[in-house]
Amino acid sequence: MRILEDELIERIRRRIPSSEGGALRLGIGHDAALIHAQGWDWVVTCDQFLEGAHFLADKHPPQSVGYKALIRAASDVVAMAARPRFFLLSLALPAERTGAWLNQMLSGMARASKSLGLRLAGGDTARSAGDGARIALNVMVLGEARRGDGIGRAGARPDDGIYVTGILGRAQLGLELILREMSGQRSYRKLLAPHYYPTLSLDFALWLGRHYLPSAMMDISDGLSTDLRRLCRASGVGARIYADQLPLVAVPGSLQGIPELDPLTLALHGGEDYGLLFTAPMRRVSRIPNIFGRTRITRIGEIVRGSGVKIVAAGGKVSSLIPSGWDHFAKR
Repeated sequence: MRILEDELIERIRRRIPSSEGGALRLGIGHDAALIHAQGWDWVVTCDQFLEGAHFLADKHPPQSVGYKALIRAASDVVAMAARPRFFLLSLALPAERTGAWLNQMLSGMARASKSLGLRLAGGDTARSAGDGARIALNVMVLGEARRGDGIGRAGARPDDGIYVTGILGRAQLGLELILREMSGQRSYRKLLAPHYYPTLSLDFALWLGRHYLPSAMMDISDGLSTDLRRLCRASGVGARIYADQLPLVAVPGSLQGIPELDPLTLALHGGEDYGLLFTAPMRRVSRIPNIFGRTRITRIGEIVRGSGVKIVAAGGKVSSLIPSGWDHFAKR
């Protein structure tokens, strides 16, 4: 029997005690846990980064593997308006990956840790054995937020504006080039960077938290169509977004015409952009800038009563937006 990832998480929630209360302010179902601690909230999360599921060892540079493993885990902390502070690394490797590959992977992870001010606090190592042994990284990140500043997914209300940061679909475009064996072409190399080395809007997320502007927030890791649905389900609301307001990735003319590389498809369903998806009440939207440093902020729609996500095409046609982003347990 096949199940979807959200259904698996819900099964875990039902079977293992995980109710919120006491020091645990927010738990399973949000990007990270949020724990009260003497004037501060600890924000705690963990993420796996697995060969074959999240990266391909024969196609992804080891520096990118280390960098991205830490960035994707830290993204969940940043998406709750918290500052990442420490991380733990558990690493399982085949013996043949303990030489040059490991050194280069660690260099990429060090680059990510320096960019965020993160310190490694410990972890575990093991050897992957057996035929077809693969690389597995598990990263646990601890961040901190001032008491009351942390933001979860469950606060969106009807009439709130819906916002995203950055350009949608850039990381997916890079992945599609890699899968099509086009990553070596000089003219496309710049398009790979958002996939190999994504950046986080840390300063903007902290600014949002300090000013109590979002009603709900999360990162875009599995694609807008999937992640917006998750935010709506957590908040008990629906959403309406507009195709002509989405910040679309620019696809070179030489690649246009390939269905999987359609800019709107990439923006709606492409994962691993690690931008912020947040909502804000009408009384606060005038305080949200169009740009913050190098971070672009775009309003793409509004929260509505009901459930599900609707998309309005440029011509005005309204249709349901089917979540078609990444899901580990979906049929592929």
